[in-house]
Amino acid sequence: MAEVSEARVATADLPVVEKAGPVGQANTRFLNVLFGAQRILVEEAIFATEEWFDRARTETHLFAELLSKIAGAHSVSNIQTMCRECGQHQIDFIRRDCGRLVKHGQRMVEAASKLVGTA
Repeated sequence: MAEVSEARVATADLPVVEKAGPVGQANTRFLNVLFGAQRILVEEAIFATEEWFDRARTETHLFAELLSKIAGAHSVSNIQTMCRECGQHQIDFIRRDCGRLVKHGQRMVEAASKLVGTA
């Protein structure tokens, strides 16, 4: 019990930080940056998960399409046409994927600048 009263006496001597003072404002800014960074990390984890599922779904669709075209090809010209079409689909997929990556990078830069700008 004496330890508790000694702790109260020790904390009573500590200076009180005013919220409106410079230390209080610095603490508030620090917490805003900390919570903002945490929010961005959670949003990025959710975004990455959604993108991963979307990519897996698209890859599965392209693979199923490839298998159906292979099953339907009965001559060398059909196989050449199939390879050309499937190659074009892969190129389109890679183009869309790179576009999403650029948009994601822009979104990250905007979020980071907002986080630093509010601090």
